[in-house]
Amino acid sequence: MDPSPSPAPPTPPKRSLAGGLLLFLLFALVLAAAGWYGWRHWQQEQARIESLALQQRQALDARIDALRATQQAQAQRLQQAEATNRVLRDELLGIGQRAALLEDSVSKLADPDRRGAQSLRLDEIELLLGIGQQRLRLAEDVDGARRALALAAPLVDGIDDPAYLNLRQTLAQEQAAMEALGADPRVRAQALLDALMGGLHAAPAATAGSTRPEPWYQRLLARVIRVQPTAGAGLQQRPDREAALAALQVEATLARAAIERRDGSALAAALARIDDGLQRLLAGSAGLAGKRRIVAELRALPLRADSPLSGTTLQQLRALRGQ
Repeated sequence: MDPSPSPAPPTPPKRSLAGGLLLFLLFALVLAAAGWYGWRHWQQEQARIESLALQQRQALDARIDALRATQQAQAQRLQQAEATNRVLRDELLGIGQRAALLEDSVSKLADPDRRGAQSLRLDEIELLLGIGQQRLRLAEDVDGARRALALAAPLVDGIDDPAYLNLRQTLAQEQAAMEALGADPRVRAQALLDALMGGLHAAPAATAGSTRPEPWYQRLLARVIRVQPTAGAGLQQRPDREAALAALQVEATLARAAIERRDGSALAAALARIDDGLQRLLAGSAGLAGKRRIVAELRALPLRADSPLSGTTLQQLRALRGQ
């Protein structure tokens, strides 16, 4: 039997072009929504990351500022500690010095030479000898040095300690040397200067020429012209003599100041000018030679009184007390 013919397969329905476009639009919308959502999520994530980074940076800056403040505080504390240590070190040094001074004072108090009346007497002797030496060294006061030695002599004699026996002999030798100096050279120089300047105002003008009567022709010519040697005639006119006397008084004042200062060079210069003035003022006078002898004596007079034994007693006393 013949097989019956099989029915034809059904044909699929044709898709319409509008449905394909719709599906494509839906797919595009889904992709766009997914992209927009992903982009928004990425922006939010970036904003969150930036916010976290900003917070971390702010926290880090705050921590760094705190560390800097802590470091500054530590540096200030270190400086304060160093200053405190320096003050403590200075105080310790001061305490050590005071302890040394106290120890020295205690040792001096324990010394038998600084005990009681003898210690006070030795202090007084040292003070007097020091005053005498300074008077002689600073002011060239020989009389003051002698008085200081004279005041110290009975105090030295009153010391019974045999260790100070040689001090008496040294003091006696120094006193003898001071007495051998004689008077203060300034007193002698002032006296000689007063003698030099004395009588200058009353000195008569020197007269030149002879006392014999002049011939008639010389008297006639003298009314027209007068010839007179000036080398040995002196100053005849009163204004010239007064000016010369004033200059001599100024030079005498300078000489007195040089004597008070014990300035030998200044005194020699003033005496040279005084000598020249005297030769002009008293030229041809009988008193000129005497005045010039006084000037020569003043030039040869030393203004300083030096003693080789000055201060030896004080040095020996200090050496004995320091042993």
